[in-house]
Amino acid sequence: MDDEQELGQWEFIGRRGGDVVTLVSGSVIAAVPEANRAAEEARRELRFDFLDDHAVLSLLRRRHDDEQDMFKAGFAHGVPLALVGFGAVLYWGGVALYWESPAARTAYLAVAAIVLVTQLFFFVRSARSHWGDPVRQNLRARARTYREIAHIARRGGADIPAFYPHYGPYPFAATFHPEVDDTEQRHVRESEGSDDH
Repeated sequence: MDDEQELGQWEFIGRRGGDVVTLVSGSVIAAVPEANRAAEEARRELRFDFLDDHAVLSLLRRRHDDEQDMFKAGFAHGVPLALVGFGAVLYWGGVALYWESPAARTAYLAVAAIVLVTQLFFFVRSARSHWGDPVRQNLRARARTYREIAHIARRGGADIPAFYPHYGPYPFAATFHPEVDDTEQRHVRESEGSDDH
């Protein structure tokens, strides 16, 4: 990804198309007892070291890639679906509704429904492959938890920017799946092996 090639050693992109953010050191978070306890509890539950700077940096960079992938998939299928649906409704209201032959109107509705249902199928399939993927959900669950830990540290007096790490929590599609944990950890090791940082 072009934007990742330009990142500094401890930088990541906080949200799709957003500013570059510098990672807050795990020692800053650990200095707040409540945040340190939360990180230790989350470490046991999610099998991830939230105070390891290298691991967290990799997590946040992959979370950004995940968000990019979801946006691209939604755009690729959602925009055509919206345009075709809007066009079909306009054409029905402006032209097909006034056709004299009921058979022609019925045929138009049948063809429009088939096209829309087909596009909707591809949209839902794409959304499920991104939102429903358990490895991606593990990534989101860990990113969401890291954000919560950072906010605990900030409330406890740590020098952490507001809204760090500058993206919203995942309200859904962030369920942790321990049965696929090894798959994600393998992906982390592979991505770290190819990362110059």
